[in-house]
Amino acid sequence: MTDQPTKLKFVNQIMVVSGIFCIMTALLLILNFWQVKQTDPLDSVALKTLVLKLNTEPNNEELKQEIRNLDLLARKAYFNSHWQVKTGSYLLFFGAIVFFISLKISHDLKSKIERPIELGKNDPIARLLSQRWIMVTIAFLFLGALGSAYLSNDYLKMYNLGDGKTKGKDLSSIKQIDVSAADSTATDSLAGGKDSTLTGKTGALLSIADIKSQSNSFRGPFGNGCSWHKQIPTSWDGAKGRKIIWKVKVGKKGFNSPVIWNDKIFLAGADAKTRMVYCFDMATGKTLWQQAASNINGSPSSTPKVSDDTGLSASTVVVDGQRVFAIFANGDLIAFDMEGKRLWAKNLGLPDNHYGHASSLIALKNKLFIQFDTNKGGRLIALNVLTGATIWDTKRSSKIAWSSPILMPSGGRTLLITTSNPFVAAYDTETGKEVWSVECLSGEVAPSATYGSGLVFAAQENAKLVAIQPGSPTKILWEGDEYLPEVSSPVVSNNLLFICTSFGVMACYDAKTGKKNWEQEFGTGFYASPVVAEGKLYALDMKGKMHIVKVSKEKKIIGEPTLGEKAFATPAFADGKIILRGSQYLYCIGDKK
Repeated sequence: MTDQPTKLKFVNQIMVVSGIFCIMTALLLILNFWQVKQTDPLDSVALKTLVLKLNTEPNNEELKQEIRNLDLLARKAYFNSHWQVKTGSYLLFFGAIVFFISLKISHDLKSKIERPIELGKNDPIARLLSQRWIMVTIAFLFLGALGSAYLSNDYLKMYNLGDGKTKGKDLSSIKQIDVSAADSTATDSLAGGKDSTLTGKTGALLSIADIKSQSNSFRGPFGNGCSWHKQIPTSWDGAKGRKIIWKVKVGKKGFNSPVIWNDKIFLAGADAKTRMVYCFDMATGKTLWQQAASNINGSPSSTPKVSDDTGLSASTVVVDGQRVFAIFANGDLIAFDMEGKRLWAKNLGLPDNHYGHASSLIALKNKLFIQFDTNKGGRLIALNVLTGATIWDTKRSSKIAWSSPILMPSGGRTLLITTSNPFVAAYDTETGKEVWSVECLSGEVAPSATYGSGLVFAAQENAKLVAIQPGSPTKILWEGDEYLPEVSSPVVSNNLLFICTSFGVMACYDAKTGKKNWEQEFGTGFYASPVVAEGKLYALDMKGKMHIVKVSKEKKIIGEPTLGEKAFATPAFADGKIILRGSQYLYCIGDKK
């Protein structure tokens, strides 16, 4: 065993090196932990100063961009520091394992060399073991470092919309650049909206204010039927061309609604041969691009059977600022960039749907959400916006539905709210796990949910209207069955709930009690969902007449302008403009320059 001393020397060297490594790593971890604890990445004096300056210069676009850039740099620095703490903790853990293994091997080798081993004053192992205070100090240092790593606050995670760990901090003065022209009556529960989200391949910061300034999905931002735009027209005449800035004929038929991002309008259309996505210029109505959803792997060779009032393109597209997503009745799903370049496409399977797939898309951060409820069962799917890869796919114990999901801030995270037969349910957008559900609907559910006044509302013809109070437990606060929608979704504003039915009645309820404030029979039914903007409710009936009423407990009709053709799509809003899709034409309504 002549090589035992050599082995012992080598093991002792490993033990010394790993021990020194552990001590240095532990000290650095504790120091880094102290720095992270002392630094809130959002509590920047420079950032606060710029935001205060923005309050006096609200239209300074360069200042807004400077704030976004500084905010992004602060976040990057914080992420780097937090990564160092987490990485250091793993290094310390593995270093400690190496140290103690080498210590044990060294002790065993000495036992073989010296029989019996005598732990004397000249034995370094003996000296180390005998000095208990040294071992205790090392243990405390080790545990303190590990504790520092895992107890360090992740401030960005606390603030991040959708992670479920908010501490209720008000970031309105720092994180969110308040560029919205938000009407406070348009929504009552966007407290969680004082947050920001990351989207896009470049990691561009997209704040809640950015989303509010658009009309990027069915029923506007978050799918909740509320718009923050200003100077919305209240009178026009489509047949005579009064206040019609432009109108263009859409190539393919579709019941989906237009959506807007900055100066571009998007919508879709389809027939038995072709499925198309269109992009129009907001100022002129010129077609900027049109692209076919074709050559998609798994796409069925035959056209699905659909009803005349659903068609092959009933689902509204969604835009996240860098991409536009569309889905069709045959299960084809496709993504384009803002210039019309195809990014990815896939087929989700032919929907087993006797009317035709109609659920609209919605997106948040890096996820595209699809409610895919068919006769074969319910599914809620989240796909990666960059690649189309599945992030999660949740099977649901629900029946077929034609409704669309909406996004609702709740306790610091964002929930996906769905309506179906028989459940109104909430899902965590990060994991796809069900958070709560209430069994309260029946029949062929088409209207989406809405939220406001701390409640979630859902309704369906031949079922009932319910006000759900999320909590522990989640419960139905009140319900009614007098006026129920068949297709049109309810909307809440200023503690008032509005319902538009397919037989032509609009009703206004107290959102918190269910008391009916007023009703009005218009004679023509509603398929389009009402949208609230500037304290006014815009409800488009199937003949193309827009019924504009004041959001109030007292009934007050502001105007009833007509489009001049039938209409089934929900309007989209921009400052000073309304975009409406009729049965043949797409209209831009506003003051002509």
